Amino acid sequence: MTEIKESSTRSPLPRFEDAEGLGPQDAEFVRDLVEVLEKYGNLDRFGLCLLHDHFPLAADEVLVETNDPEARTLHARVEKAGRTRHVKASQWRLARHGADPNPGRGAYQVIMLCAPLDLCPGPERPPADT
Repeated sequence: MTEIKESSTRSPLPRFEDAEGLGPQDAEFVRDLVEVLEKYGNLDRFGLCLLHDHFPLAADEVLVETNDPEARTLHARVEKAGRTRHVKASQWRLARHGADPNPGRGAYQVIMLCAPLDLCPGPERPPADT
């Protein structure tokens, strides 16, 4: 099971309507990021997503992504972190260097998981209580 790293010390995320996407002013940042990803062989493994909130999540909740390949749709729902059937994280929020009082445990926070029932990789898990 993916370890979920919870943190109440992270700053709140902006609502989607207020979050600023990539623009021409970010060209140097993106070039530098591409160089780092290439250096570690991760250019085809990781990318960017716009961090934002649509609604608040409690500390014991996580978003779970599911999909319907026939209908070509993605869905996200909130589940209790300790009871979800997730097996694989698909999105992470990064922490500032030195921001974690427990070094090595808080470099990132899982913000989205993939449910195994919808063709996400991983072994089946027993049903969780809902």
